[in-house]
Amino acid sequence: MQAKVKWTDGVQFVAESGSGHSIVVDGPPEKGGRNTGARPMELLLMGLGACSSFDVVNILQKARQKISDCHVEVDAERVDEVPAVFSKIHLHFVVTGRELKEKQVEKAVGLSADKYCSASIMLGKAGVEITHSFAIVED
Repeated sequence: MQAKVKWTDGVQFVAESGSGHSIVVDGPPEKGGRNTGARPMELLLMGLGACSSFDVVNILQKARQKISDCHVEVDAERVDEVPAVFSKIHLHFVVTGRELKEKQVEKAVGLSADKYCSASIMLGKAGVEITHSFAIVED
């Protein structure tokens, strides 16, 4: 994998993935930014949420669950020192569908956390306490 990050102005950057997709990264005004893009640490959380959600949806579809929607709410805590790394991250999945089996959703979340989500496993190995929960919403 590859990425390029180009400084544009102040503390704003344009990051381009190896697959050719770009996003703006910026800081808050008090740090010299203009608030035109996500913060770098927010991108880590968004990537973690997307990686985990990808797994959960894929596993549930393979299990022939009638899933119509899935979103994950990611909450994180950072330490009060430099570097301000994450100390805790909680992922709460909300899975919507018809006749979803609780055991299947629990299994999908667990497999993502313990086996498939590279982002989650990498952060866990770095010492971040990562927890998961889920809710099922009937269509």
